[in-house]
Amino acid sequence: METKIQIKPITNEQEFAEANELIELLLECPEGSEEEKILEAVTILASEYEKKNYSLPKPNPIEAIRYRMAELQLSQKDVAKYFGGENRVSEVLNGKRQLSLKMIKNLHQNLGISANSLISM
Repeated sequence: METKIQIKPITNEQEFAEANELIELLLECPEGSEEEKILEAVTILASEYEKKNYSLPKPNPIEAIRYRMAELQLSQKDVAKYFGGENRVSEVLNGKRQLSLKMIKNLHQNLGISANSLISM
């Protein structure tokens, strides 16, 4: 039996927690799938709720990526496959390009960077 996911604004902590659980579950979904569309919508809603309700600044996604690269001793060339090429790595790390959903999924799955750290860009 298939469970229907209802997309709606997040208005309280319980809904926010549920949205974050759903985001974590859907990060493994296939590209171009209906699940990926749901992932994108829920991510946007969770991000908006977080902006409105949390005064602490989120970690900068670029700093999170640089930190993890340093921690794993990876070069831009080493992580290029997660961004779609070396030029894109450079563009993201220099703030000239936003992270795409595909990049966020790749970085989360392959480098273990928290999706929440990557979403706030």
